[in-house]
Order: sequence, then C-alpha cells, then structure tokens
Amino acid sequence: MVQFKRVCVFCGSNLGYRKIFSDAALDLGQELVKRKMDLVYGGGSVGLMGLVSQTVYDGGCNVFGVIPTALVPVEISGHAVGDVMVVSDMHERKAEMARRADAFIALPGGYGTMEELLEMITWSQLGIHNKPVGLLNVDGYYDCLLGIFDKGVDEGFIKHPARNIVISARTARELIEKMEYSTSSEYTPLHGQVASSNTRNTEDPGTANL
Repeated sequence: MVQFKRVCVFCGSNLGYRKIFSDAALDLGQELVKRKMDLVYGGGSVGLMGLVSQTVYDGGCNVFGVIPTALVPVEISGHAVGDVMVVSDMHERKAEMARRADAFIALPGGYGTMEELLEMITWSQLGIHNKPVGLLNVDGYYDCLLGIFDKGVDEGFIKHPARNIVISARTARELIEKMEYSTSSEYTPLHGQVASSNTRNTEDPGTANL
C-alpha cells in the first residue's frame, strides 16, 4: 500500500449541468482532507476546480495551483485559492503539476481535463513517471472514454498491460483506495524511459501568490 502526500486533480472550470458533479468534487476534496493529502490543481477558483481547491484549503491541507498567464482572467474569480504559480503556457503548467504530485485524479471535465488525463496516461506508458492515474467516473460520465480504451485493446492499438494504467471508480473513497493498493508492477513500460523523469523532482522553485 502506498500513501500519497500530494494529489494532482484535473477537473472542469465549469460546474456542469447536474448537481451530482459538484457533489463529487466536494466529496473528493473532503476525502483528501480526511487522508491529510495536499492538493495540486490548475490554479482556477471557478467550476469544479474551485470547489475542490476551496474544500481542501478550508480543511487545513496545503493547496498549490499552477495556471498559465492567459487563463488568469478566465479561471480566477476574486482571490486564488492557496499558493498559485503563474507559468507561461499549458505545457509548463502540466509539467509543473506532474512534477509536484504523487498521483493523479481526473474529475468530470471538458477537452482540457481529458487532454491532461491522457497525457499523464501516455507519460506512464512511456516510463516518464510511475505514479497512479485515477479516473473518478461520476455517474458514468467517463463510460464512453473507458469504452474507447477497451476498444483500443480489442483492435490492437493499446497493449493489454497498458490498459491497467487507468484506475477508475464511481466514488472518491473507492478510487483513492484502489490507487493506494495499485503497484507499479501492474504495468511495465515497453519502451524503457524515453524522456526525462524530471517530473519526479519535488524541489520547490517558488510561487507567486495571486
């Protein structure tokens, strides 16, 4: 069993149309607080992102956000939650979030959330990191995406062992427990390490508070 200190959460800057998504974001934040896990997130104070970050912050855990300059006026309403680092672009944002986290969880979200999730899956497949990647499949939101992964295996585009990279569950508690009991032995990269693993470095380069 592995216990995480910092969890990176990818999620929407919108709330979605149904209350079940907001409830799931609050539940995830409360679960992180209960387990004394710090949060790494996209730096925004709106949507599901704002709910998760505020819940973790109010619960007394550390909250660290990373946001590109261009998104500051879009995703931050009022004051930022926790410490927030402003970076130049989306690539730097993802690299910084990945570097600081011990594990990744995706809540429901749009293209940006899915792109961040898929990049972490790809990095795991290539051996850039060996951190658990979790999908919080709220009310079946990601059923179609998980189905695409299965289709990729069936059609020979995704190796059977690589399908195990993605850990999914319907509740925050179940997901975190499954991630804690997952081991890197469940998937071994086939390519060896093809890129720098600087994402594992946790040295703090400093933050800019907003």
